[in-house]
Amino acid sequence: MNKLLVIGAGPAGLMAAGVAAGRGLDVTLLERNERPARKLMITGKGRCNITNNCGLEELIAAIPVNGRFLYSAFSDFTPEDTITFFENHGVPLKTERGNRVFPVSDKAVDVVDALHRFATENGARIIQGRAQELIIENNAVTAVVTHAGEKFLADSVIIATGGLSYPVTGSTGDGYELAKRAGHTISECRPSLVPLVAHEGFCTALMGLSLRNIAIKVIDTENNNEVYSDFGELLFTHFGVSGPLILSASAHLRDMKRMKYMILIDLKPALSMEQLDARILREFADNDNKNFINTLNALLPKKLVPVIVKLSGIRPGLQTNQVTKEQRQRLAELLKAFKVTITGFRPIAEAIITAGGVKTEEINPKTMQSKLINGLYFAGEVIDVDAYTGGFNLQIAYSTGHLAGAIVAKQ
Repeated sequence: MNKLLVIGAGPAGLMAAGVAAGRGLDVTLLERNERPARKLMITGKGRCNITNNCGLEELIAAIPVNGRFLYSAFSDFTPEDTITFFENHGVPLKTERGNRVFPVSDKAVDVVDALHRFATENGARIIQGRAQELIIENNAVTAVVTHAGEKFLADSVIIATGGLSYPVTGSTGDGYELAKRAGHTISECRPSLVPLVAHEGFCTALMGLSLRNIAIKVIDTENNNEVYSDFGELLFTHFGVSGPLILSASAHLRDMKRMKYMILIDLKPALSMEQLDARILREFADNDNKNFINTLNALLPKKLVPVIVKLSGIRPGLQTNQVTKEQRQRLAELLKAFKVTITGFRPIAEAIITAGGVKTEEINPKTMQSKLINGLYFAGEVIDVDAYTGGFNLQIAYSTGHLAGAIVAKQ
């Protein structure tokens, strides 16, 4: 019986192991942690955004780099297949805004348990250990040696070790090192879906403030081009900005340099400039004899008021009936384009996923097999593919894992 060794018991590895074992292979799953899929347990704030309920072209469009490489994998195992898989394995699902799919229970552990059952009930063995070296003979992988010195013979090996983000969950880049020693090229690894560090000191003062139902535009200051825009939620932190909008935006920021990107926050996206000016006028009229700083509480979160007042250049103690049209116009412009300048990404350890990885040119997209080493396959985040938020990255894991496992079983 052919032997398969899968390195890494995350979503890609568990899927690959379950598929291959279910088709008759002798499968061993090597996982460095005591429990499998630790990173999956914390995705979506513990709710686990399983996939995105969308079509093939929309799926590929959500992957900014090397999306077409995944055409065969996504065709082999679609989001619809993912939904069917989990519901057939005891995880009822629901679809929320943006076609994001979650377990009805809102518990990531249910997703982990389903994948674990799928692999083990099909016959895969999960062994705790950390792969250190691939044994390659006659240009084919023949075994894996662990840090503890154990040697596992294998006719095929699937590397599904994840990236560099959240290293406490076991994602420490082991797969990149194994691939590199086998002769593969690793594209520069960088954080993606990650909070952003800001230049402005007021972010620290606003720490903990969550802005909901706001719109942002991200501008490349070198050419004044808009690189991203969206509507949703943003969170101020001691270092800058985070939250769903910012994590999504970070995937679009390439060649990061200090002050290269600027975020314009529209605090009142439902109002045009004319409508906002009319709204400000009403507030001023209702508070005719009050100081300017005391008239903004109905317009803005309390924490944001002193920051906006300072940036507006209007004296806080000025009575509202003394505010000029030009000052009012400047206030409206500030509320429609509140500027935050980005100085960099937070560390890769804080990123949800890692961009970069094993170069796709060195992997057969129809099989996930290495073009350099016979019997060596890749699945999941270790490959140089990364997507936006919304369940797309987990779909990459399932699809590449499913394809790799199915192909190995045919050999």
